[in-house]
Amino acid sequence: MIPESVARFIDAEVAAAPARYDDLRAVVLNGTLKRSPESSHTDGLLEITRRVLEGVGAQVDVVRLIDHTIAPGVQPDMREHGWEVDDFPDLYRRLIEPADIVVLATPIWLGDQSSLTRLAIERLYGWSGELNQAGQWSYYGKVGGVVVTGNEDGGKHCAAQMLYALSHIGFAIPPQADVYWNGEAGPGPSYLDDDRGAHNHWTTRNAVFAAWNMLHLSRSLKDAGGVPVHGNVTTNWDLSDPDHPNPEYR
Repeated sequence: MIPESVARFIDAEVAAAPARYDDLRAVVLNGTLKRSPESSHTDGLLEITRRVLEGVGAQVDVVRLIDHTIAPGVQPDMREHGWEVDDFPDLYRRLIEPADIVVLATPIWLGDQSSLTRLAIERLYGWSGELNQAGQWSYYGKVGGVVVTGNEDGGKHCAAQMLYALSHIGFAIPPQADVYWNGEAGPGPSYLDDDRGAHNHWTTRNAVFAAWNMLHLSRSLKDAGGVPVHGNVTTNWDLSDPDHPNPEYR
């Protein structure tokens, strides 16, 4: 639950937005280990980011990965590699491919991202060899960001890994594109367990900054027609090796 004072502040900033954002789409891949409709601390922190994005009219789709059957692997469609069910290709085509902004959200377990968040990164990786209309890798022109929750240390470690992964496969990363909440070390309250999470001004501020910075960079890229193609068109290079099992983009 967003404190009323924070909600009013966000709404005032939204009302004074310097540009249009209602043509942008965002998708959040939430790696919580809790199935819907169970309350998720990660969803709780995401409320702040969503209020900014949706406040300016951007379409926001939130996917709890645990609610889907997603096969492990780094191929686009793991049904072509022995798995009977794989929901990720449908999620990619419906929500990720048309999105301008992709947010990875995760709880912290044992100081690291959840297994479902790592799975999402691997599956995003599997689609990174697709090409956009300009002949660049598929995520060029998309913006990435990160939301992390936990009740002990690991926030910056998780954000560093997740942001690097997104950047490496082609996402543009704006300044301060991550936000995290950590409670005290050891057993203790998580983000939604008491007032300390929602009333932590440092975390709240960073969530607002991250949302606006994702919007600003996405607006700039969309208006510019994406990342300029000079010097980064994949079809100008042939690094294929028919004797090697891995495509060169990996």
